[in-house]
Amino acid sequence: MSLRPAARLHPVPLLAGVALALLTLQLGNWQTRRAAEKAELQAEYRAAAERPAQPLGSTPPSEWQSLELRGEWLPGRSILIDNRVHEGRAGYHVFTPLQLKGQGGVVLVNRGWIGAGADRSQPPPRIANPPGETAVTGRVRHPGEKPFMLAADSPSGSVWQTLDLARYRSETRLPVADFYLQQTSPADDGLIRNWPEPDAGIERHRGYALQWYALAALAAALTLWYLWNAFRSPRHDQRKPL
Repeated sequence: MSLRPAARLHPVPLLAGVALALLTLQLGNWQTRRAAEKAELQAEYRAAAERPAQPLGSTPPSEWQSLELRGEWLPGRSILIDNRVHEGRAGYHVFTPLQLKGQGGVVLVNRGWIGAGADRSQPPPRIANPPGETAVTGRVRHPGEKPFMLAADSPSGSVWQTLDLARYRSETRLPVADFYLQQTSPADDGLIRNWPEPDAGIERHRGYALQWYALAALAAALTLWYLWNAFRSPRHDQRKPL
């Protein structure tokens, strides 16, 4: 009687199974870390939203920080960011520069959403800019990376596809800040300021992590089954002695 596991055990499937188990385990760990990072960002957003609004200081404000700005709207410098949807209806986000009182700076303010007309070839409705000093409260936002577009964004008058602060500075000659304010204070301008809480995708990352861990467990189980199957039964040498 002789054991012959070497004849049935091949290194390629064994190494492939181990490598797959380790790889999927690492991917699951990465998704778990991403979920933890997103949860921390979500907590920071909620904490910032609960803090009272502060005036703009000398240090750059952080994302989601609540600010209270005082100044005057600059007429004729508003832009509309197209393809913004509210409750299934297409429209625009209205951005207007605010000349800060006593500071000389300019902050671009996302004042809210306005619906588009039935005929998109017609110019959007004009937004009133109340004269005189005004107080605006909102959250600090930094423009994200430009989305992928099939063609370059060619603004048509005041209608833009994306917000580009550098291009806005170049075209208006206004020294706007490196952030914009998402207005939360009420105003009698007909704009809708129903800003949803950002979706951090925490549950999505956790779901991906669970899938990767399941694949890692499956790869490990198949590898162990392969080893057990290779060693499980001795084979009798049926040859007769001479």
